[in-house]
Amino acid sequence: MVDPQVKAYLELLASVGAPPLHALPAPQARIAYKKARAFAQPEPPPVASSVALAADGPAGKIPLRSYRPFGSAASAVLPVLVFMHGGGWTIGDLDTHDVVCRELCNRARCAVISVDYRLGPEHRFPAAVDDTLAALRWIHANASALAIDPRRIAVGGDSAGGNLSAVAALVLRDAGGPKLALQLLIYPATDFRCNTRSHAENGSGYLLTREAIDYFTGCYLNGPHEVSDWRASPALAASFQHLPPAFILTAGYDPLRDEGAQYAELLRGAGVPVEYVNFEAQIHGFVTMSKVVDAAVVAFDRCAGALTRAFANGA
Repeated sequence: MVDPQVKAYLELLASVGAPPLHALPAPQARIAYKKARAFAQPEPPPVASSVALAADGPAGKIPLRSYRPFGSAASAVLPVLVFMHGGGWTIGDLDTHDVVCRELCNRARCAVISVDYRLGPEHRFPAAVDDTLAALRWIHANASALAIDPRRIAVGGDSAGGNLSAVAALVLRDAGGPKLALQLLIYPATDFRCNTRSHAENGSGYLLTREAIDYFTGCYLNGPHEVSDWRASPALAASFQHLPPAFILTAGYDPLRDEGAQYAELLRGAGVPVEYVNFEAQIHGFVTMSKVVDAAVVAFDRCAGALTRAFANGA
């Protein structure tokens, strides 16, 4: 059974009568998505600092937001999670995932740097991939000035952000670094073929629908030929050996559930340490619903625990 709290939230959204995001042009969808967050997210928890930064990117400056955990000293050298927000490579920004970043920052006692990568359809594949890699390399190169430990950098994100994180781990492995301590993949999109059982079972009624997936795919990719590009579908990479450890979280009523589970098995089969957890009663996006869904807080703690263990191993 779907979580009663999730069911109540879905009924609330239905009662508002707002058009689905996939029925809107991307600029309007972004506004609607940001407004919807107010229903589901609590007030941002306090952190020691939240600072705007900018990384050098292939198309200009990439906006970043750097968080330091509540009670930490500005001079303390901390491990860092480089966070890539979800939103189908089309919507979402630093503000829509501000609460998520603050929660992970405080619970894992690490710095978090959130990346405002370019979105489609204005900037199609591989723009988001290129920005993800540029941000990671800039953060590593500027570790001293940022008071972070270059030996303890994790990458992670939800949905599209999980996709970008998995792709970044593959690219950096092949490029010889920087080495990552962990890939934190929250209900990641890993295969644009969308041919798993969970896509058929959960393609309607649970917020992320088949129509929404088609909409986001159309905004991100330049055409069907890119579905098989492993930089879009990391599950289609040639090898998964020598990748950083992974924590993969999925939701039982999510079309992407089986993609996450299968990616965990691909990594395990290549000898990569993997921790996999499926929140059986949850839907896609529940981590951004901590105001109304208690399981989101449990998920924060599971993610923070994985980060803490990975950073301890890399110390």
